[in-house]
Amino acid sequence: MIPAWLEIPCRAIDQSAIHAAEIHQQQLTKPPGSLGVLETLAIRFAGMQGVKRSTLERAHITVFAGDHGIAEEGVSAFPQAVTAEMIRNFARGGAAISVLARENHAHLEVVNVGTVSEIEPLKGVMDARIAPGTANFSKHPAMSEQQRNQALEIGRSVVIHASEFDAQLFIAGEMGIANTSAATALSCSLLNLPAKILAGPGTGLDADGVKHKIEVIDNALAHHQKSINSAFDALQYFAGFEMVAIVGAYISCAQHGIPVLVDGFITSAAALAAIRIKPEIKPWLIYSHRSQEPGHATLMKALNAQPLLDLQMRLGEGSGAATALPLLRLACNLHNQMATFEEAAVSGKL
Repeated sequence: MIPAWLEIPCRAIDQSAIHAAEIHQQQLTKPPGSLGVLETLAIRFAGMQGVKRSTLERAHITVFAGDHGIAEEGVSAFPQAVTAEMIRNFARGGAAISVLARENHAHLEVVNVGTVSEIEPLKGVMDARIAPGTANFSKHPAMSEQQRNQALEIGRSVVIHASEFDAQLFIAGEMGIANTSAATALSCSLLNLPAKILAGPGTGLDADGVKHKIEVIDNALAHHQKSINSAFDALQYFAGFEMVAIVGAYISCAQHGIPVLVDGFITSAAALAAIRIKPEIKPWLIYSHRSQEPGHATLMKALNAQPLLDLQMRLGEGSGAATALPLLRLACNLHNQMATFEEAAVSGKL
């Protein structure tokens, strides 16, 4: 059964606000289009916020963390214990996303949706464990239908909470050893592609490790092929709890009118699934950066997306999106604070 809340309509982009923002851009003291993507970003945000001059002061970052049963197949260069250890590092403020959130004055929270081991209470960490990790998808569905729906609801609840604090932007990060394998399998299932097209080194596999990873994923895809009839099925059979929660969060953001800055490979796989489930969310998603994980280019092509940055990043955690956040703020500030030709007494175009 599909959760009823998924049928709630998405907020419409305000076309009149976009038109007003476009006119305003044409009046600023610069040649039209000379700020490139910064102009289009400001105009997009105006349409999302329903105003001529958009602002971006309150960004909300949620890192969803969970473990993966597929790790049993030796598809990661790091042990599964790292997931819980990194959650503690997030809580202490020592992770990359912790630093980036502080520098961006963004609210950061971590949601544990399914680590193998229980974790002691930590400041800034919500315990929402669905199970001690997903099942090994090479042999079984990664989760039950009930667990899938529970993960979707966790993502939704996080966004509802963020909306209550008037969040103007949502960034989802992820943490989970072996989650590049889950994201690859999910993407391959949705795009009907073999694993060799999308599989990469993840946390640092060598060539033999990547070859083994491809074999594991291809075998799993073949094993479950007859059971996959929708994006919901693909999530249930291949995704991680954290990815499903991100799908729920992205859909909920569009329903609440909160722009989303999508991070890298894992979150882009979640974005693809979310769009397959609810295509109307697509205008609410902005893609932050081009990940070095090989499969990300295929996802960007499938999504017809143009990432803002290419810094050879592949960390995850929401780090690429948080790095791109200042660009969005600059776009809004340029739109709002530049003088018009009339205000500056500058001659316009002949």
